[in-house]
Amino acid sequence: MADDSSDITVGRAVGKLSLPDQVRSPWWELGRRFLLALAILVGTVLLVYLDRHNYRDGNDPTGSVDLVDSIYYTTVTLSTTGYGDIAPVAPHARMINAFVVTPLRIAFLVLLIGTTLEVLASQGRELFRIARWRKHMTNHVVVVGYGTKGRAAVDTLVNNGQDRESIVVVDPGAEALQEAHADGLAVVTGDATRQDVLRRAGVGEASQVIITTNRDDSNVLSTLTVRQLNPEVWIVAAVREQENVALMRQSGANSVITSSDAVGRLLGLSSLSPTLGSVMEDLLTYGEGLEVAERDLMVSEVGKPPQSLPDQVIAVVRDEKVYRYFDPVVTQLARGDRLIVVRPAKELPWAPRPGTHDEDLATDED
Repeated sequence: MADDSSDITVGRAVGKLSLPDQVRSPWWELGRRFLLALAILVGTVLLVYLDRHNYRDGNDPTGSVDLVDSIYYTTVTLSTTGYGDIAPVAPHARMINAFVVTPLRIAFLVLLIGTTLEVLASQGRELFRIARWRKHMTNHVVVVGYGTKGRAAVDTLVNNGQDRESIVVVDPGAEALQEAHADGLAVVTGDATRQDVLRRAGVGEASQVIITTNRDDSNVLSTLTVRQLNPEVWIVAAVREQENVALMRQSGANSVITSSDAVGRLLGLSSLSPTLGSVMEDLLTYGEGLEVAERDLMVSEVGKPPQSLPDQVIAVVRDEKVYRYFDPVVTQLARGDRLIVVRPAKELPWAPRPGTHDEDLATDED
């Protein structure tokens, strides 16, 4: 798959919600049942044809039964039509019909009726699953575009404790649909600049929206549409060019990531200082070495300077504003503060450090 190939402006929006498939391919199941039904039909035809001398055709002056008559008798018998013009006359032929053909007839009908019922039942189950999903889906995360950036964003969310069932992908591509389903994610297929598509993704009840397509104009249109549907949702959007950052913020994005500048800066740092470049890459890579995390302030940490904590504090969030650890405003930590820290990746980023698990959080409500 090409890098960031999900372009929400390509193709006509379908807006269809589909949840991860939990069973085998329906085409495989349908083909298997068709072959079984065909085997029953062919086997019964051979059984009648080989014993044709013990059958009589009431519409034939000679009463003989040929291959065409065998096929005709088999189809009307297995379908329970039973016109009665052809019938077994020998005792053993009647016994074969009673103990062999009758079970085959039942199996044939079960396959036909069972397939029909299963199709209807599967559709009903899917509708029920979608209805239940819509009923319980609130404060979820919507990811627009399932290219390289979208998949990396989802992996980061999942690795930091986000439930896969609370993530919805919006993408028009069939390949993205398959990959997202393989990752256990619900998908809305369609153009994320359309309100009906975003409504199906539950944007109005979402807590966060991540917009990661590979075109800045598509990202701007999606951001505007999302903000119109949900004025309170937190929107994180990616742009390729730095000159579009201001436009993206004006469109309603709370946080804007410039992908080309970020990659270029990392390349430059790696060229000037390979060790610094490796450290930066370590911070951006999940699961190894160092990890950047946000956590609550503990009661025992209230009143202390950020530099004195076990974690390497790099910023403090106070009253929705971010202060660097050396800012005079956060010389002493206060209740309600949140800490941006660097810690070993082996520790869960959303959990307190070892030794503080039994302590209370220093929230404003305390």
